[in-house]
Amino acid sequence: MLQVNKPTSEINRDLGEIDGARSQMLTSYLDITRRQFPTMVAIVSAGLILALLYLFTAAPQFTSTATMVIDTRKVQLFQQQSVLGDIAIDSATVETQVEILKSENISLAVIRDLHLIDDPEFTGSGGGLLGAMIGSVTGGHVSSEFELTRKALQRFEHNRTVKRLGLTYVMEIGFTSRDPAKAARIANAIADAYIVDQLEAKYQATRRASVWLQDRIKELRTQASTAQKAVVDFKIANNIVDSGGRLMNEQQLAEVNSQLVLAHASTAEAKARLDRMNDILKQDIPDANVTDALKNDTIVKLRAQYVDMASKESIWSARYGSDHLAAVNLRKQMAEIKKNITDELRRIQESYKSDYDIAGTREESIKASLANVVSESQLTNQAQIQLRELESNAQSYQAMYDNFLQRYMESVQQQSFPITEARVISAATTPLVKSSPKSMVILGAALLGGLMLSFGAAMARELTDKVFRTTTQVEDVLGASCIAILPTLDAAASSILPGKLGRKSDNPQPNLLRYVVNTPLSRFAEAVRSLKVAVDLNSIVRENRALAVTSTLPSEGKSTLSSNLAQLMAHSGARVILVDADLRNPSLSRALAPDAEIGLVDVIAQKVQLDDALTVDPETRLSMLPAGRTSKLLHTNEILASKQMRDLVALLRSKYDYVVLDMPPMAPVVDVRVTSSFVDSYVFVVEWGKTKMDVVKHNLRNAPAIQDKLLGVVLNKADTKLLARYESYHGRYYYQKYYARYGYVE
Repeated sequence: MLQVNKPTSEINRDLGEIDGARSQMLTSYLDITRRQFPTMVAIVSAGLILALLYLFTAAPQFTSTATMVIDTRKVQLFQQQSVLGDIAIDSATVETQVEILKSENISLAVIRDLHLIDDPEFTGSGGGLLGAMIGSVTGGHVSSEFELTRKALQRFEHNRTVKRLGLTYVMEIGFTSRDPAKAARIANAIADAYIVDQLEAKYQATRRASVWLQDRIKELRTQASTAQKAVVDFKIANNIVDSGGRLMNEQQLAEVNSQLVLAHASTAEAKARLDRMNDILKQDIPDANVTDALKNDTIVKLRAQYVDMASKESIWSARYGSDHLAAVNLRKQMAEIKKNITDELRRIQESYKSDYDIAGTREESIKASLANVVSESQLTNQAQIQLRELESNAQSYQAMYDNFLQRYMESVQQQSFPITEARVISAATTPLVKSSPKSMVILGAALLGGLMLSFGAAMARELTDKVFRTTTQVEDVLGASCIAILPTLDAAASSILPGKLGRKSDNPQPNLLRYVVNTPLSRFAEAVRSLKVAVDLNSIVRENRALAVTSTLPSEGKSTLSSNLAQLMAHSGARVILVDADLRNPSLSRALAPDAEIGLVDVIAQKVQLDDALTVDPETRLSMLPAGRTSKLLHTNEILASKQMRDLVALLRSKYDYVVLDMPPMAPVVDVRVTSSFVDSYVFVVEWGKTKMDVVKHNLRNAPAIQDKLLGVVLNKADTKLLARYESYHGRYYYQKYYARYGYVE
């Protein structure tokens, strides 16, 4: 499938939608915060008050810290291999030491050394207001020493902290106490107890190892002696003698072999001299150029005489001729000298031959000796193999004995001066400031927790607040327009009436029913005017002269609105009649015409004329048709649905500009549903912040005829202070700021 890139305009539109959604979400959160601001402030304030109460009542705690290091470099003077072997220090080893520091053995040692079971901080009820209350309840109980120890141990472990600093070999020991000096003392005591425990553990281990090594050394000494004796006995039995770390046979074989080599070299040398001498003697005039001849005095003299005579002979022969008697005599003497030299060389030859014979004989003798030594060596090969095994066993036992003896000596030295790898690098000191409770941290946590809890409570209230408070809710839930929002008249009426009017009253006071006339520039009057404007604008589209005012439940203010709307219309000069059609509860009739004996019921029954039943307000000229006597009526819906009622409304249309009918509420009775045939428009009154949405929606859904003719919804009894949190332009501040300049008052 080909992927088609989105156009830039679509991408920008998508980004705009995302930004709009985020902005809308942020706006909704801000709206929720604005609406639930008092609740949130109350929760946050409560959290801060609780935090302050805790800070005032909690006992201050002080924490002192000592640091220790596992030093991998030992003191060089005592740098010895441990009997049990030195364990390489790694991360797991450090974590193991941390757990040892947390062990009960160390804690109990500190508790015992410092007598903490006698300290009320460890065996009492604790400090602060809560501890005093617990102590007053359990003050009569006497604990045993074991119980006190376990209680002190529990409190001790709760206040102690041991941790490793990062990936280093440093361990931090902290202790928290109400007394700063005590905290420092206990932290240092923990470090000391740990070092003592390590030294004691090494001493005990070394001592146990020494005892075991002593027994093992005795056993190894016996085994080594037995093995060495077996070697000696085997040598004696097999006639094996060591000489300089070698066997005698091996030494003899080497010596004989060396002699044979020398003898063979001597024989070859003698033979070479003899052969050379033989070659010299074969020459006509022997040239005695061998070493012995050159060193022989006789040959040297003869050769000198021979050379001298040869020189003379050549001179005489050249001078007197070769046949001269002197030359002949000289040649005879030269021959005699040559014969003497040859005889002397033959004598040397005989000497060389004798040396050669002697060297050959010696070589043969050495060969015979070598053969004998080799034969004897072959006979002892099997014995030598077994001898090597015995010597190896003896050496092994001896090495083990020496090693264990060395370890034993080291263990004895370590017992006298045991060492440990841990040392204190920073002793605990008395802290100057408290470690807990941390005022700023607790206040910050209380503030943060209060904010989170308040926001959660605000969201919960928003989700459970299923009542009408804004015009948007009316439009979204009911699909109808919100014509006006009427403020509550309780505070305003208090300045007019002797006493404050209760909101639950079923009979509105006359002054409330004429509020728009008495205070024409009030916000309430302006809201009623907006309702009249909506009625007049709707009259352009269709006839809108018969106007019915109803609500969902009683006491929502429909009668007050009906009266004020009619009073406003009449006060503006229109012909208006106000009809009290609430036959079940004619509150308007009781308030405005309490002395009336006849009314709507009598006119419909044609017992009296219309003009006889009317009452007219002398100030606004508002005509009113009271309900009459309705106490004995059972089927009021039949009266309102009768033809006479329709005819009466038709008559009123012809005589008046506006016909305002005060109808009963829809939820308790069904009277309103039968009036759609003669009513042009309905004004639905909803009490602000009280009437449930689902109730209103359910009643309107069950009365489609009324919903079709619904002019709009009026939110009544709105709290302007709270309303400003939901819709700022409906708030009291908005009206006071922008409407006061036009003369409007609350």
